[in-house]
Amino acid sequence: MPSRISRRRFLESTTAGAVSLGAFSSLPAEEKKTAPSERLRVGVIGVAGKGESNWMPIAAAGAEIVAGCDVDESRTAKFRTAYPKVPFFADFRKLLDAKGLDAVVVSTPDHMHALPTLMALRAGLHVYCEKPLTHSVAEARLIAETANKMKRVTQMGTQIHAGTNYRRVVELIQSNAIGKVSEVHVWVPTTYNGTQKKADQGEVPKTLNWDLWLGTALDRPYHKDYVPFWWRRYWAFGGGALNDMACHYMDLPFWALKLRHPTHVSAEGTPPTVETAAEWMTATYDFPGVKVKWYDGGKVPKPIEDGTAPKWRAGILFVGDKGMLISDYSKYQLLPEKQFVGFKPPEPFIADSVGHHKEWVDACKTGSPTTCNFDYSGALTECVELGTVAYRSGKSFDWDAAKLKPSAPEAVPFVSKEYRKGWEVA
Repeated sequence: MPSRISRRRFLESTTAGAVSLGAFSSLPAEEKKTAPSERLRVGVIGVAGKGESNWMPIAAAGAEIVAGCDVDESRTAKFRTAYPKVPFFADFRKLLDAKGLDAVVVSTPDHMHALPTLMALRAGLHVYCEKPLTHSVAEARLIAETANKMKRVTQMGTQIHAGTNYRRVVELIQSNAIGKVSEVHVWVPTTYNGTQKKADQGEVPKTLNWDLWLGTALDRPYHKDYVPFWWRRYWAFGGGALNDMACHYMDLPFWALKLRHPTHVSAEGTPPTVETAAEWMTATYDFPGVKVKWYDGGKVPKPIEDGTAPKWRAGILFVGDKGMLISDYSKYQLLPEKQFVGFKPPEPFIADSVGHHKEWVDACKTGSPTTCNFDYSGALTECVELGTVAYRSGKSFDWDAAKLKPSAPEAVPFVSKEYRKGWEVA
């Protein structure tokens, strides 16, 4: 289905019509002889914070940054200094309408991941999007299906996936080092809890386009707590610790155990509020043969509490019938330690990554694969956000992945979301 932001409305929002990027380049003069077929001309949507940590390595990997976009002028200095001659926009729709783009990087708050990503894919552009891929389960499915239909190169920003530690853990699990895995526990200390809806807190900063920042979100007054970071605690924009962190940590069991869609989901935590995420919560996902449980806000699994496993601040604990394996981003340990004295890991069979961002740049140029494409990361995002659905609805449910439908009627409204008029994702 076409985007409901019509092209007519889109063009009416500009004063100069389409902008050609052909006259602009971020490359030094001596490098401009590169054949057009070898270039990847990238527009960056969201240039500060995570945006900066994406466009810098993408440029270093050989992409040509030819346009930028951000709704908050106060946070654009570093990008503008690096690329003083490229066109810059406040409205991502104007960037997407500019001629000469091959790809875009989307590093906006969660509620604004889906719309620019969807519009870019439908415009035939390759897309790199920060995690979580979308703000709702339904959006994740739509984005994955659109990427597949358009045959575009995609990558979600689960940067740790490219690290060597995750690869070695996947090899151990898949080579049966701890036997058949029946449970996985995933925990982080993170909490983004808030209280209730905040009142209007004065004037919108002159450097911030509040209407464009709201984007798909329903109308509400500006509050200083939203921008630039704490939007993560509000359901309107983010989804608390689960939505923010689980795509990194649950990526490991998702990969190692080749998971796809859970069959049953439940959650518990501090009493849900309409406005803000939990102070702490747990979410349990049942897959065929294995149960994955998430903990945040200071909650940890029993093996951590009772000392069966080391008290790591955050981690992933695989429980098998021959032992356990605990991991975080950079290290792992087989348990119990005495049992694995002298253990020899399998010869590596997963090649080291050329780099998470470089994977995407190379793939856009050559058609080589990416490991966190939207088919994989779309399913991962769906799974993560089903925990939010269970928590917010207060209901556990069986999940019909084919129909995108929970068995509990109370959970159905939370699978998708309501959009501001003119900003619908469909």
